[in-house]
Amino acid sequence: MINNEISVTLAGNPNVGKSTIFNALTGLNQHTGNWAGKTVDTARGYFNHNGYKINVTDLPGSYSLLAHSVEEDVARDYICFGNADVTVVVCDATCLERNLNLLLQVLEITSNTILCINLCDEAAKKGIVIDTEKLSRRLKTPVISTSARSGKGLDTLKDEIVKMATLKIHGTGFTLEYSKEIENAIKNITSPLLDKAASLSGLSTRFLKLRILENDTPFFVSLKEQTNLDLSEIEHQEISDFSEQLVGSIMKTAEAIYRETVRTNLKNNRDQKIDKILTSKVFGPPIILALLLLVFWLTISGANYPSNLLNSFFTSLENGFFSLLKSIGLPTVICEVLVYGIYRVVTWIVSVMLPPMAIFFPLFTILEDLGFLPRIAFNLDRCFKKCHTCGKQALTMCMGFGCNAVGVTGCRIIDSPRERLIAILTNSFIPCNGRFPTLITLITIFFVGSYGATSSIGAAIILCLLVLLSFLMTFAVSYLLSKTVLKGMPSSFTLELPPYRKPQFLKVILRSIFDRTLFVLGRALIAAAPAGLIIWLTANIKVDGVTILQITSNFLDPFGRALGLDGVILIAFILGFPANEIVIPVMVMAYTANANLTEVGNLTVLKDIFVSNGWNVLTAVNVMIFSLFHWPCATTVQTIKKETNSALWTILAIVLPTAIGIVLCFITNAIWNIVN
Repeated sequence: MINNEISVTLAGNPNVGKSTIFNALTGLNQHTGNWAGKTVDTARGYFNHNGYKINVTDLPGSYSLLAHSVEEDVARDYICFGNADVTVVVCDATCLERNLNLLLQVLEITSNTILCINLCDEAAKKGIVIDTEKLSRRLKTPVISTSARSGKGLDTLKDEIVKMATLKIHGTGFTLEYSKEIENAIKNITSPLLDKAASLSGLSTRFLKLRILENDTPFFVSLKEQTNLDLSEIEHQEISDFSEQLVGSIMKTAEAIYRETVRTNLKNNRDQKIDKILTSKVFGPPIILALLLLVFWLTISGANYPSNLLNSFFTSLENGFFSLLKSIGLPTVICEVLVYGIYRVVTWIVSVMLPPMAIFFPLFTILEDLGFLPRIAFNLDRCFKKCHTCGKQALTMCMGFGCNAVGVTGCRIIDSPRERLIAILTNSFIPCNGRFPTLITLITIFFVGSYGATSSIGAAIILCLLVLLSFLMTFAVSYLLSKTVLKGMPSSFTLELPPYRKPQFLKVILRSIFDRTLFVLGRALIAAAPAGLIIWLTANIKVDGVTILQITSNFLDPFGRALGLDGVILIAFILGFPANEIVIPVMVMAYTANANLTEVGNLTVLKDIFVSNGWNVLTAVNVMIFSLFHWPCATTVQTIKKETNSALWTILAIVLPTAIGIVLCFITNAIWNIVN
């Protein structure tokens, strides 16, 4: 504690209400940032209480401090070296036994720990009674009960934080007993470096010895950064199943403490009844498909009007913008580049991309808050295990529906580097928000046969079938990668099925808008501006009276015809690399020989343009296949490069889906020619 300032660290498993407590404590006094050079963000804020300024750091949700992921690595290092006055471990009262595993590991690091048992109101509804006084005596540390959503118990938590930090009243030190083999190995480790490292870091020698026995290289690196001491070479007994024994002892102790301090009278087993249906082999998959269908239908039907409204608004500003640029003395050609090239492409992407994302991401977040996404991962886990990959890949696939770049970033939740890489390489197989406009337009004008109210339902059904195809291809390619360049067996995967909860809709909207929608849109716009310039130049610069766009499309035409496509379609996908939303407008511009990007709002007119340029049902099918399987957009490619830090893996992420799209289009075209 320095100058009446108290530093507090919040730790806990995911889905225990830790962020709710953080928000309730700090209010608007928050910001996010990285710690210790890590790529994982930690939220920070402060509040005032009893004359003290209390600085709070909200660590990433972690199931363990036996660091197997970047999030756990950050949490462990911060608790070890962050020099917090108080560490508050938040646990879920409805599943306390599982949460105690993390608490016991924290208590080994610091006795300045408060156990905050959250969601006590939900536990009471389920007939769960926790003897907090007995639990406090057993753990030798303060225990506070809270219900963060209603604010119950937060004042008591604040008082306990100040009390522990100022009066130095903290736990007397909980010691976790391990197996005889581990305890003997701990006693036999001796080195003068241990006491020195303990003195400089503030950690106990017992904890340091445990890290030595586990050969915890990431911890040794962090410790050396803090103390300039290297403990990795200290001699110790090798225990082949050390991790299993360690985890087993922690779980056994947590189970014993839970039995001693918690009584259950489960009158309300609603969650179990729902899970029997959602996680069953028979009912689970159809329900998931029905949810997917509902999300697609709501996104499709809800996005049309705001998209048209935005497009009309931006179009109405074009002439005024053009006149303004002319009035300041810019040449006509520069004005056309800026307005009909860059401005038109950028605003087009906003019009087409923003409304569906503003609908999809909140729906996705609601499913996440309700607790459905972990159930989806549970149902798909068996499929991924057969592909020798991780069940968490199902969650990253779901993220990919909104944006593949977000899905790629979400792959950080996968602990195994091999399995994380497979998830990154295959995420673009899932159709993202940017590909929906192309798919939905072609489905509507070539297959649904109606532009009325029923078209969105039919489009959603066909879109679901295309998504199933993308799922199957993801499984197939994941299996292929795990058997070739990324060989290996699936890692163990402990999946938490959190209790079903009512979403906090205001929080859902804010998270969806700021963390996802605006983030993705911002990245897309950065790539869209230069794309608008390139598209305008290719459509306006002529060689021997022929535009570069026409020359390029004519060059690609023979290859396109072999795939059941044509040169215009291929060049549209190439120019759509910055953002898939502009693929169809580029096609229209090329087919109509227009010098500027043009929208055809009437689907009947759009179909006439396509049919008059040789399109048929086969062409529409192959364009949809190629839209599903081709190179990722520029934003996703940038994200893949950042996440893998490898040009080779980034190139493979581009080549894999493109090669599959080419092969599938070639096969369907060959079959069509044979049949006809």
